[in-house]
Amino acid sequence: MRLYSLSVLYKGDPKVHLLKAAYDVSTFNFFQRASVQEFMTFTSQLIVERSELSSRASVKEQEYLCHVYVRNDGLAGVVIADNEYPQRVCFTLLDKVLDEFSRQVSKMDWPSGSPATIGYAALDGYLSKYQNPREADAMTRVQAELDETKIILVRR
Repeated sequence: MRLYSLSVLYKGDPKVHLLKAAYDVSTFNFFQRASVQEFMTFTSQLIVERSELSSRASVKEQEYLCHVYVRNDGLAGVVIADNEYPQRVCFTLLDKVLDEFSRQVSKMDWPSGSPATIGYAALDGYLSKYQNPREADAMTRVQAELDETKIILVRR
């Protein structure tokens, strides 16, 4: 299970633009990392552009699952993960990140913002914390403990 990208975007009237993003491309070949990161940015923007306001969706793109959440106010988040990563945890992460982002970054900065001008540094921390959904998400942790308990009971 792996998270590759966590992005915050703004779905403005003319077009969608990236406000902030964090990437984990360490599992890719060194020479492919820049193009993989560019692919993830492009895919995130395209998915938000094609999504309606107030919508959530999961889109399969090659061997990745892209989870998108576009809020009513135009703020959007995209998580790109592998196929095994739990969908519910992705949307929990997007809810948390977008709520925190909207509290810390002024709404007036969204239409003109860019990764260089937006001061929000928490994405890298969230991306690394949520690499293991069992540690980051209480419900996943409880479910995993229940599964382990079932295995132990079946063995006896």
